[in-house]
This record gives sequence, structure tokens and C-alpha cells, in this order.
Amino acid sequence: MIKEIIVVEGKSDISAVKKAVDAEVISTSGLGINDKIIKVIKKASKNRGIIILTDPDYPGKKIRNILSSEIENCKHAFIPRDKANKNGNIGVENASPEEIRVALSNAKAELSVDRKEFTNHDMVYYELIGNENASKRRGKLGDEIGIGYCSAKQFLKRLNSFGITREELETAITIVNENEN
Repeated sequence: MIKEIIVVEGKSDISAVKKAVDAEVISTSGLGINDKIIKVIKKASKNRGIIILTDPDYPGKKIRNILSSEIENCKHAFIPRDKANKNGNIGVENASPEEIRVALSNAKAELSVDRKEFTNHDMVYYELIGNENASKRRGKLGDEIGIGYCSAKQFLKRLNSFGITREELETAITIVNENEN
């Protein structure tokens, strides 16, 4: 049983999560998210905590941003895009129960302090910006460390706000490099 309440986009996502784990799940009704739904999720967050598990696409990112800007102490879980894809349809409902369990077990809390462990210099050094493979590399690293795929600016923000250590990042880089060779 997962202690936190899992927040997903829709009814199909609820079904998929319940097949994977024993947990309470709330739907945002996709981009139909409104003040009433946010109020329910805020209450859940205060009582038990929440884990945001949205689709690895633009609407999912938008919903995640709305929730994390409105609600403190959220945990974030990410399913890699290729693991949530069924015939070109991207969504949590298309992920296997195992992938959902992995994403939830790797959920990360945002830190409330403004941390500056990583900078743009690090992004260049680790080849996460400034070259033709940077986007693909960020995707593989984001999947490996459990922070999902995102733009360079968002990747840097997630490294810092999710408390990723330099050792964690370098270990993930080693794994990604080994898988490429």
C-alpha cells in the first residue's frame, strides 16, 4: 500500500495505476483541472501527501506544472515516454504495471530551498546542452535518474529542485554511456 495519494490525469490512468499498486488515486480530469479539483488535491497533500504521475507529453507537463505551483510538498513520478507509448498514444494508461511501480518507487520530492548544485556550465560539461545529441542524452539521463524528459532549462531546474547529487548524475551518465557503446 502506497501511503501518498497518486494524482493522474484521467479514468484510464486510475485503472492502470490500481492494476499496478494498492493506492488511492485522484484524477485531475486532464486539462479540465479546476479550482475544485485543486482544493481536493491540496487537502490530500496535507493529510497524506501526493505523488504526481502525469503523461509524459505536453498536457501532462502542463498539469504537473499547475499542480506543483499550487501545492507544496509534492512528489513527482515519471514514466519514460517510450514505456508509456502504445501505437503512438502516449499516456500512463499505456504503461505496464511494472513501469508504473518503478516510476512510483523512484518518486522524488521537490526541495523547498533554492539549491544551486548544478549550473549551465555543468550542462555543457555533461553534454546536456550545446551539441546535436544533447536532447536525446537528457532524455536517457532523465529516464535513468527518474526525473523524466524535458528541455535543458527544465532539466537543470529538476536536477537542483529534486536534490539529485553529482554522484547520482555521474553514475547515471556512466550507465547511459555504457548502454550507448
